[in-house]
Amino acid sequence: MRHILVTNAKGGCGKSTIATNLAAYYASEGYATTLADYDPQATTLSWLDERPEELASITGLAAFDDGLRHLPRNTDYLIIDAPAGSNGPELTALIKHAETIIVPILPSPIDIKAGTAFVNELLNKGKIVNRKARVAVVANRIKENTLIYQELAEYLGKLKVPYIAKLREAQNYIRAYQRGLGIHELPYYQAWQDWEQWDELIEWLDSRRSQPR
Repeated sequence: MRHILVTNAKGGCGKSTIATNLAAYYASEGYATTLADYDPQATTLSWLDERPEELASITGLAAFDDGLRHLPRNTDYLIIDAPAGSNGPELTALIKHAETIIVPILPSPIDIKAGTAFVNELLNKGKIVNRKARVAVVANRIKENTLIYQELAEYLGKLKVPYIAKLREAQNYIRAYQRGLGIHELPYYQAWQDWEQWDELIEWLDSRRSQPR
């Protein structure tokens, strides 16, 4: 079973968007997929409630209440959506369930500063120091031809963790969320640019580089 945690202490950085799209992708590829929502706001579970019955099924867990006690044993991919403000002991507890950790960071001075502190905290966690979990960052909701994106890209390139993908700010994510879809379940003609950006993220996740030794 693959365990993928999407986390950042900073709220509003797109954790739930990435988590739901990962779940939809792997489910559509035929994998038994579980989406565990640790955020009491239940954003990912609300998305799952809108998912059409004819699409690949995803098991949802209200992990903010019951943790992973009801995780199906046949799960191939467990996608964990962490709550905002996760740090200290709470973050350590979440990391125990993860072998791959994705940190989305937005192009703003506040998010860059908060992202630096959060990644540094992650790198000091024993499980990561001992290489029992892999960490990577994603530039999220970007507009490429802007100075702040250039600053973000330069910053991410200097971190001690892989910078694996950039995802643009697009209405497609809102359209997909409202219908319980993943970005890969929108028509190609509508979302081809987003599909191409996701290729880098999926390629890294499917490689040995994303998994502990």
